[in-house]
Amino acid sequence: MHGFEMVEVGQPLRPVDRPLPPPGPDEALVEVAGCGLCHTDLGFFYDGVRTRHPLPLVLGHEISGVVVDAGPAGRHLVGQAVVVPAVIPCGACEDCRAGAPMICKAQVMPGNDRDGGFASQVLVPARGLCPVPGYGGDPDAPLGPAGLSLRHLSVLADAVSTPYQALRRAGVKAGDVVVVIGLGGVGGYAAQLAAALGAWVVGMDLDADRLGRAAGVELRLDPRGQAGRELRQRILAWAREQGLPTTRWIILECSGSTGGQATAFDLLVHGATLCVVGFTMGRLELRLSNLMAFDARALGNWGCDPALYPEIVQLALSGAIDLVGQTELRPLADIAQAFDDVHAHRANRRIVLVP
Repeated sequence: MHGFEMVEVGQPLRPVDRPLPPPGPDEALVEVAGCGLCHTDLGFFYDGVRTRHPLPLVLGHEISGVVVDAGPAGRHLVGQAVVVPAVIPCGACEDCRAGAPMICKAQVMPGNDRDGGFASQVLVPARGLCPVPGYGGDPDAPLGPAGLSLRHLSVLADAVSTPYQALRRAGVKAGDVVVVIGLGGVGGYAAQLAAALGAWVVGMDLDADRLGRAAGVELRLDPRGQAGRELRQRILAWAREQGLPTTRWIILECSGSTGGQATAFDLLVHGATLCVVGFTMGRLELRLSNLMAFDARALGNWGCDPALYPEIVQLALSGAIDLVGQTELRPLADIAQAFDDVHAHRANRRIVLVP
């Protein structure tokens, strides 16, 4: 395996070459086609968010590739192109059996619990790997819509699947009003997915370029200089003009900022569902009684149940969401520059690192 490992917070990623052991009984060895660079990786690297596995560690949890070896549990997948779920529950514990796999205490997240996908190969649990139909052996060959390849599908593993599960949990259906706060990465895909489900999408972002490029958005708002209540009044006026619901909005906070979270809470209307998708270490003061007063609910969302991945792959292959236009393929050797560009907000598309 050739890759790059994190040794210490803020210190340069270190090239690493080492042999990998044969897959265990429940493991699969995946030759990486692409691995997306996520803000969670930045949190580990720049902000000191702790990885569950001690350093040094190869980061990266948005992985697509081909199974080249496997233990008995994954032997049927050898030769198959797959998307590796960002979070892989064990499937056997009490929480998994109770239908709550995302709080499984034995879950495995590549790039957090074990070495991840910023490498040529990665060992992962065979359970939950999502096959990609139609793969012909070339990771750059088109799989569906123009230019879509196995490499692009890596971002399904978090940037797409996480908001998809949030939308599913919120019960989004055609005709609903969905407000997405933060249109970079996860939020941009949240807007596309909501539109694909038939919702009317309101998008907010401080970045004019992201705001203008976001697909699926009907109403675009720059929240700067406006209190949350003022933004709510603007959305209410727009909804009335369009004959859309003025209650029961679904609000997705994807910015991972305290400002975005405060705005999301101020947008509550009667019967609203607030989905917290983005992450920040910052703290926020809120009046939780608003949830009671509006008969609203707040939902957290960690990762995505692997059982939902086949639906997400089909959405991508059908062209219902745009992966190609929202991603940028870069060589894995340029990982240091990629980290720096994303951290400095110079990257306008999701970067996928290619071994």
